[in-house]
Amino acid sequence: MLGYCVGQERPTPISLDSSETIFAVLTALNTCGYDQDLVSSDATRSNVRAEVQRALQNSEEAETTRTAICQFYQAHTPDRNNYRSLSPYISLALYMDGPPHFVPRMKEEDLPPDAAAIGAFGALLEKFYEKVNLHSIWERHRVDYAAAMNRYHEALAKMVFDTEIYLKQPSSEYLGRRFTIYLDFMGSPNETDARNYGSEYYVVVFPAPVPRGAPAGAGLKMDQIRHTFLHYELDPLANKHFSAIKRLEPLLQSVKRAPLEESFKTDMSLLVTECLVRAIEIRTQGGKLGADEAMRAQAVDDAVRQGYILTKYFYNAVVAFEKDPAGIHGAYSGMLEGVDLKKEEKAAADVHFASRTSPELVQLSRPEERRILVTAEKRLAAGDPKGAQELAQLALDKKMGDQGRALFILAEVAVANKNRDGAEDNFHKAIEASKDPKVVGWSHVYLGRILDMKEDRDAAVQQYQEALNAAGELPEIKAAAERGLAQAYEPPAKPQ
Repeated sequence: MLGYCVGQERPTPISLDSSETIFAVLTALNTCGYDQDLVSSDATRSNVRAEVQRALQNSEEAETTRTAICQFYQAHTPDRNNYRSLSPYISLALYMDGPPHFVPRMKEEDLPPDAAAIGAFGALLEKFYEKVNLHSIWERHRVDYAAAMNRYHEALAKMVFDTEIYLKQPSSEYLGRRFTIYLDFMGSPNETDARNYGSEYYVVVFPAPVPRGAPAGAGLKMDQIRHTFLHYELDPLANKHFSAIKRLEPLLQSVKRAPLEESFKTDMSLLVTECLVRAIEIRTQGGKLGADEAMRAQAVDDAVRQGYILTKYFYNAVVAFEKDPAGIHGAYSGMLEGVDLKKEEKAAADVHFASRTSPELVQLSRPEERRILVTAEKRLAAGDPKGAQELAQLALDKKMGDQGRALFILAEVAVANKNRDGAEDNFHKAIEASKDPKVVGWSHVYLGRILDMKEDRDAAVQQYQEALNAAGELPEIKAAAERGLAQAYEPPAKPQ
């Protein structure tokens, strides 16, 4: 835990740790073709891979479990050296119980959507973990993980202290929230995974090798950790000022042509917080020399051109905030009230937006957004297609939850309403939008059935085959697809 190194007697919601679950997940993927930046990784990664390889060579059972886990990984991860493709497995690892069973700690509907889509991975990992005797490999390398954590303690404590002093707000201000940094050697040292789910914030860092003679603190990725920590501190403020944020929503029209991620174009609270975070980061970098101030001015302009159009306003606001005895908690409402909407709309209209922007580090997944689709499915099952349609359409309009899943629900509603063309259209859209094997697999099955009813047997067979390919370890989809391949679908006869 970080608490003792910050030197506080009060409990702290901030922790620095390693996780055998994350280690197990990433080690399994390393045996299945995940080689991203292997040559620039810490030696621990190659050493672990070599030990696993020896265990596989010495045990046919272990090799069998590896084959099963790799087939799953390859079916669900088209580009195995693209970091975003690895991200769902880290998401799942964060919400699984530790070894030896690797069972999700919550119901499927409460998991982050990217983790829920690969929930079957845990059962395969359990067998791999046992047959490879992965725990013994983990134990042999605990000393490496402990050494890495020792490198981070002082820098992390300083970052937390400096940020709290700047914001004039202790990190324990909000009860029931947690900020956890995990270190693991089995990923790419050029990547950092950060995410927020409800009240929990995680940063997973893959430590890089320390060059001989490098200064203390080199290569620790503290900028990425601090970015996430600022979100941890500031996100709740936006949630508490709903009306003041809503007043600024007309500005969303100003960023429609910006190269922002879609969430920033549809959710004003996300855009406001990101602009404030970036303003604070820019304001606190460098010194007080004129050259440093010129660099900061350029960084503000760059942020605005990327679409974070309130960065300049918030930069000036935090300059004033530094001279005010009030903490960020007390000053925040005044910052929002000080935004001149028409002035900012006019300024945004004159911005020549950049052609692209770097992706946001912190991946947001809100539990309530996932539950809206669960509620829609329950409405449909209870015979309320109208209610299900309204909720699914709301999820699409507000970009809430898995968009493919929302489209699938709309397609099911169309089936219930005997709107065959609408169903076919939305099943196709669901396949394009979703990575969830359940959504993709069942969409192909339903398309096969629709095509059978249209007496287009060749096209129907193709859909059933696609369903089989997508099904993975999902027996219900496999059974439905195999029935469709065996004979053309016929709708149940109406009762006489």
